[in-house]
This record gives sequence, structure tokens and C-alpha cells, in this order.
Amino acid sequence: MATMTAREPGPRPLLNRLLAEFGTTIFAEMSALAAATGSINLGQGFPDTDGPEEVREAAVRALRDGRGNQYPPGPGVPELRTAIADHQRQRYSLSYDPDTEVLVTAGATEAIAATLLALVEPGDEVIALEPYYDSYAACIAMAGGSRVPVTLRPREGAYHLDLDELRDAVTDRTRLILLNTPHNPTGTVLTRDELAAIAELAVERDLLVVTDEVYEHLAFDGEHVPIATFPGMRERTVSISSAGKTFSFTGWKVGWVTASPELVTAVRSAKQFLTYVSAGPFQYAVAEALRLPQAYFDGLRDDLRAKRDLLSAGLADAGFEVYRPAGTYFVTTDIRSLGEDDGFAFCRALPERCGVVAIPNAVFYDHREQGAPFVRFAFCKRIDVLEEAIKRLSELRNH
Repeated sequence: MATMTAREPGPRPLLNRLLAEFGTTIFAEMSALAAATGSINLGQGFPDTDGPEEVREAAVRALRDGRGNQYPPGPGVPELRTAIADHQRQRYSLSYDPDTEVLVTAGATEAIAATLLALVEPGDEVIALEPYYDSYAACIAMAGGSRVPVTLRPREGAYHLDLDELRDAVTDRTRLILLNTPHNPTGTVLTRDELAAIAELAVERDLLVVTDEVYEHLAFDGEHVPIATFPGMRERTVSISSAGKTFSFTGWKVGWVTASPELVTAVRSAKQFLTYVSAGPFQYAVAEALRLPQAYFDGLRDDLRAKRDLLSAGLADAGFEVYRPAGTYFVTTDIRSLGEDDGFAFCRALPERCGVVAIPNAVFYDHREQGAPFVRFAFCKRIDVLEEAIKRLSELRNH
């Protein structure tokens, strides 16, 4: 019998070529840098305090009562699916059947991955608003699609969508438009008129729309309007949201999809081979969280609006040009006013210079040069942490 010998890896790369452009995320790199230098981490977007005590206790109660400790139903526990459907109906007058039109996922990240894997085939084009959350590009690549960026451009203290540019980006190969509003990282909240124009385009060209609305409760200026509410859009829109940003339990990873039965079935077909199910006890807790009184949601928004204003003012005083966000919990700055133009170099040096970590926006662009001078800071932190960060950043004026 022949002896088998181990074969050395050949010239073919170990990493799937579809993912070759994606290395370690910038968030991991910058968070490691924050830990190594003892810097204040205003890079990665997670709160430094937990959410409501009653929601945490709901998770503990579910654990103790044995609810969700074994595999939950594939679409999600009925209590959460019903709460999600009620949330959509009460807030946006969108009616969804909790049994056929709601799907619970492992955070919005899995919802995006499953949706794109389900709906996009090799050769399809996906339009995304640039700068975009980094997982969008990776998920489009894994599905074999081609991303087509439409760039939000800074003007008069905010970022704006060029609707003509969006229309021109649509080709016969376009499968869907991937939206994010309120938008990370720019903080833009798409207006009702902008969404109406996008909806008309989608209907006219028979496009699907996937919309990431995880910051739906964090619109400070203007209002969040789901595109699924526009004529002809409910049947062609996959709406995605999650509990992490709204309830400050980002580690629980509970997200969801609402869409027509046909779209939910397609997304579930991909999702079942990713995690299948997740976060059993936390699903029951999020069901209770979604039923918190309006005072909670108003308080969350008002608290983060005050933190936005505090950090925006501090960054401006430190010499940054600031684009004050209309939503999310990130603020984008232009470092050219500090005599800098390379966001990567600036962010990698910032911990040693003044003990603060931020994220270079260029990682969110296909056109890296478009994002080169922009840097993102997170303000979902305690007031005392933000005040200390502002104090440290003020040292930049002395360099």
C-alpha cells in the first residue's frame, strides 16, 4: 500500500480570491492599538455602558426559565417576531405577518450577508452608497456580485447624495440598491424626497432594495422614513435592523429582516446555512425591549444628541473641520484643516500623539482618494470619557 505524504501548499493562495482584498478589519487593528497604548477608543462603535436594566434582567429571566437555552425556531422565537411586526406597524404603518414576513438573524451583519447571498448571483451589480460599512463589500464579493459605489459628497457641513449619479449608475446588470439610512459613517439621514426618488427608480428599473436601518432610532435632525413605505416598495424591499444600537447590547447580536414572504423565504434559505439560529434567551429579552415606552427611545436620542454636540464642538476647537451628523453615533472630520491629508497615517499616529483612537474613513471607500482626508469618531461613550478625549485632542493644536 502506497504511503501518503503530506503535500505542501501550492502557489494557489489559501484565502478565497473573492476575499483577497479583505484583510483584518480596521476596527480590529485600531481596537488593538487602543488596548496596547491605553488610549480612549473612539474608533469602534460600541457603547461603554450597558442598556436598560429591565432588558438585561429579561435575558437573565429567560436563561433561568429555560427559554432559548436550546435551539430556538429557525425564523426566531414567536414573541420576538410578533414584537418586530408590532414595532413596524406602530411606528411606520408597515404591516408584516410575524409568521411569514419576519426573520430573526445574528445581528444586522448576518442579515446583510444572508440577504446578499440569497439575492445576488455572479455578474450582478449592487449599488451601494459610498462610504459604506465594510461588511457590505465583503458580502457582495462572497455572493459573486460586483459593487458599484455612488459617492456621498461633503458640502456645507454635511454629506449629500447626487440622485443623477445614482440613476446613471443603474445598468442592465443592476440587481439591487443597498441603502443605509441613517448612514454610517457620514451621519446622513436620507430625506423623504430623496427616498421617493430612489423608490421611483427602483420601480422603474425593477430593482430590489436592501435597506440597513440599524440607526433608525438615532435620527437627531429630520426623521427616519423606511423606503418600504413608498408606493411599489414593500414587495421589493428587504428592511434590516437590530437591537444592538437601539438598546446598547451590541454583544447579543440580535437582528432581523422584514420583507414579503417570497423575499424572507429567499433570505432564510441562505441564513439557515450560516448560523441557523442564535441568541436564544436574548431574543426574549429583545422582544420586551421593543415594547419599552416611548420615553426610553426619546431619552436615548436626546442623550446621544447631546454627546454629538459635545464631541463635535470639541473636535472643532481642536482644529478639525467637522461634519455634524444628522443621525447614527459617529461624527466625520476633515483633517486637512490640521495640515494632514492621510487618514490612515493620522489614525495610526494619533494614539501616541494624544491617546485617542479613531477610524480612517478611506476604509469605507472603493475610491480611497475620496476618503483619504476624513476620520470618524464615535460618541456613544460616557460624558466623562468624551470630555477626557476632547482634552487630549486639544493637544493637536500645540503640534
